[in-house]
Amino acid sequence: MATHSQAGFTLIEILVVVLIISILAGLVGVSVFRHPGEARVSAVKLQLKTFRSALQMYKMEQGRYPTQEQGLQALCAKPVTAPVPERYPEEGYLDSRQPPLDPWNREYIFMVPGRANEPYEIISYGSDGEPGGEGEAADVSSSDLR
Repeated sequence: MATHSQAGFTLIEILVVVLIISILAGLVGVSVFRHPGEARVSAVKLQLKTFRSALQMYKMEQGRYPTQEQGLQALCAKPVTAPVPERYPEEGYLDSRQPPLDPWNREYIFMVPGRANEPYEIISYGSDGEPGGEGEAADVSSSDLR
Protein backbone atom coordinates (compact mmCIF):
# COMPACT_ATOMS: atom_id res chain seq x y z
CA MET A 1 0.00 0.00 0.00
CA ALA A 2 1.65 3.19 -1.24
CA THR A 3 0.96 6.51 0.34
CA HIS A 4 1.72 9.78 -1.33
CA SER A 5 2.69 12.81 0.63
CA GLN A 6 1.70 15.80 -1.44
CA ALA A 7 3.38 19.03 -0.54
CA GLY A 8 1.99 22.29 -1.80
CA PHE A 9 -0.66 24.89 -1.23
CA THR A 10 -4.38 24.64 -1.69
CA LEU A 11 -6.27 27.03 -3.89
CA ILE A 12 -7.80 28.67 -0.80
CA GLU A 13 -4.37 29.29 0.74
CA ILE A 14 -3.10 30.88 -2.47
CA LEU A 15 -6.20 33.08 -2.75
CA VAL A 16 -5.79 34.27 0.86
CA VAL A 17 -2.14 35.22 0.20
CA VAL A 18 -3.09 37.05 -3.02
CA LEU A 19 -5.85 38.91 -1.13
CA ILE A 20 -3.42 39.99 1.62
CA ILE A 21 -0.85 41.17 -0.94
CA SER A 22 -3.55 43.09 -2.82
CA ILE A 23 -4.71 44.85 0.34
CA LEU A 24 -1.13 45.81 1.28
CA ALA A 25 -0.38 47.01 -2.26
CA GLY A 26 -3.56 49.09 -2.22
CA LEU A 27 -2.60 50.76 1.06
CA VAL A 28 0.92 51.55 -0.14
CA GLY A 29 -0.37 52.72 -3.54
CA VAL A 30 -2.90 55.09 -1.97
CA SER A 31 -0.20 56.57 0.24
CA VAL A 32 2.15 57.11 -2.72
CA PHE A 33 -0.58 58.61 -4.92
CA ARG A 34 -1.65 60.92 -2.11
CA HIS A 35 1.89 62.30 -1.75
CA PRO A 36 3.63 61.89 -5.15
CA GLY A 37 6.04 64.78 -4.51
CA GLU A 38 7.28 63.23 -1.27
CA ALA A 39 7.62 59.86 -3.00
CA ARG A 40 9.77 61.40 -5.74
CA VAL A 41 12.02 63.16 -3.23
CA SER A 42 12.42 59.85 -1.37
CA ALA A 43 13.28 58.14 -4.66
CA VAL A 44 15.97 60.78 -5.36
CA LYS A 45 17.52 60.20 -1.95
CA LEU A 46 17.54 56.45 -2.52
CA GLN A 47 19.17 56.87 -5.94
CA LEU A 48 21.79 59.22 -4.48
CA LYS A 49 22.65 56.57 -1.87
CA THR A 50 22.97 54.00 -4.65
CA PHE A 51 25.30 56.33 -6.55
CA ARG A 52 27.32 56.93 -3.38
CA SER A 53 27.79 53.18 -2.83
CA ALA A 54 28.77 52.63 -6.46
CA LEU A 55 31.23 55.55 -6.32
CA GLN A 56 32.81 54.18 -3.14
CA MET A 57 33.25 50.79 -4.81
CA TYR A 58 34.71 52.52 -7.90
CA LYS A 59 37.22 54.38 -5.72
CA MET A 60 38.17 51.23 -3.80
CA GLU A 61 38.87 49.32 -7.01
CA GLN A 62 40.25 52.12 -9.20
CA GLY A 63 42.00 54.24 -6.56
CA ARG A 64 40.08 57.40 -7.48
CA TYR A 65 36.61 58.71 -8.29
CA PRO A 66 35.55 59.26 -11.90
CA THR A 67 36.39 62.69 -13.27
CA GLN A 68 33.66 65.21 -13.99
CA GLU A 69 34.20 64.60 -17.70
CA GLN A 70 33.72 60.83 -17.23
CA GLY A 71 30.62 61.55 -15.15
CA LEU A 72 28.21 59.02 -13.69
CA GLN A 73 28.44 57.09 -16.97
CA ALA A 74 31.74 55.74 -15.58
CA LEU A 75 29.65 53.66 -13.17
CA CYS A 76 27.87 51.93 -16.08
CA ALA A 77 30.60 51.46 -18.71
CA LYS A 78 34.39 51.64 -18.78
CA PRO A 79 35.43 55.25 -19.36
CA VAL A 80 37.23 56.03 -22.60
CA THR A 81 38.65 59.38 -21.46
CA ALA A 82 41.71 59.58 -19.24
CA PRO A 83 42.30 58.28 -16.70
CA VAL A 84 40.99 54.99 -18.11
CA PRO A 85 40.69 52.35 -15.36
CA GLU A 86 42.83 49.25 -15.86
CA ARG A 87 40.69 46.79 -13.88
CA TYR A 88 37.16 47.82 -14.79
CA PRO A 89 34.55 45.10 -14.04
CA GLU A 90 32.64 43.83 -17.07
CA GLU A 91 29.25 44.47 -15.41
CA GLY A 92 30.15 47.98 -14.25
CA TYR A 93 29.10 49.39 -10.90
CA LEU A 94 25.38 49.94 -11.56
CA ASP A 95 22.77 47.53 -12.91
CA SER A 96 22.15 49.54 -16.06
CA ARG A 97 23.88 50.67 -19.24
CA GLN A 98 23.05 54.32 -18.52
CA PRO A 99 22.87 56.18 -15.21
CA PRO A 100 19.25 56.43 -14.09
CA LEU A 101 17.40 59.71 -14.53
CA ASP A 102 15.88 61.47 -11.56
CA PRO A 103 12.12 60.98 -10.95
CA TRP A 104 11.40 64.04 -13.14
CA ASN A 105 13.26 62.41 -16.07
CA ARG A 106 16.30 64.67 -15.89
CA GLU A 107 19.94 63.75 -15.65
CA TYR A 108 21.65 64.09 -12.31
CA ILE A 109 24.33 66.77 -12.07
CA PHE A 110 27.77 65.31 -11.22
CA MET A 111 30.38 67.78 -9.98
CA VAL A 112 34.02 67.09 -9.11
CA PRO A 113 34.80 68.47 -6.59
CA GLY A 114 31.53 69.22 -4.81
CA ARG A 115 30.45 72.72 -3.80
CA ALA A 116 31.38 72.14 -0.13
CA ASN A 117 34.84 70.81 -1.07
CA GLU A 118 33.73 67.15 -1.05
CA PRO A 119 35.42 64.82 -3.56
CA TYR A 120 32.19 64.85 -5.62
CA GLU A 121 28.57 65.97 -5.44
CA ILE A 122 25.48 64.64 -7.21
CA ILE A 123 22.44 66.91 -7.48
CA SER A 124 18.84 66.69 -8.64
CA TYR A 125 17.27 70.10 -9.16
CA GLY A 126 13.82 68.79 -8.23
CA SER A 127 10.55 69.17 -10.08
CA ASP A 128 11.39 72.55 -11.65
CA GLY A 129 14.82 71.49 -12.97
CA GLU A 130 16.34 74.77 -11.75
CA PRO A 131 18.78 75.44 -8.90
CA GLY A 132 17.09 76.41 -5.63
CA GLY A 133 13.40 76.03 -5.02
CA GLU A 134 11.20 74.81 -2.21
CA GLY A 135 9.17 71.70 -1.49
CA GLU A 136 9.14 69.31 -4.46
CA ALA A 137 11.14 71.87 -6.49
CA ALA A 138 13.98 71.98 -3.92
CA ASP A 139 17.42 70.70 -4.85
CA VAL A 140 18.47 67.35 -3.40
CA SER A 141 22.21 66.85 -3.07
CA SER A 142 24.41 63.93 -2.10
CA SER A 143 26.06 66.38 0.32
CA ASP A 144 22.83 66.55 2.33
CA LEU A 145 22.70 62.78 2.91
CA ARG A 146 24.39 61.38 5.97
